[in-house]
Amino acid sequence: MTARIYRPSKTATQSGDGNTRLWRLEYIPEAARGIEPLMGWTSSTDMKSQIKLSFPTKEEAVAYAERNGIAYRVEETKQPKRRVAVYADNFRMNRVSPWTH
Repeated sequence: MTARIYRPSKTATQSGDGNTRLWRLEYIPEAARGIEPLMGWTSSTDMKSQIKLSFPTKEEAVAYAERNGIAYRVEETKQPKRRVAVYADNFRMNRVSPWTH
């Protein structure tokens, strides 16, 4: 069973980066989920898909996987470009485009 090591990205409803600092090790599901016929719930016989381990660094997650003989794949995260925007720049005298209301 293969594990996936990644750093989760923030959700659309978050304004901060609270849950994005730790690296996560999750197992990739081996079998597809099945639908229970009576109630329609989804179920799985794969118990390892429920395991989610968190590590402070990528190196610690990789070391854990190697120490326990877990096949893994590392997914690097792409850091977003930050554009510095200052509200006061809207009222500068040397603005590129004139301020109009």
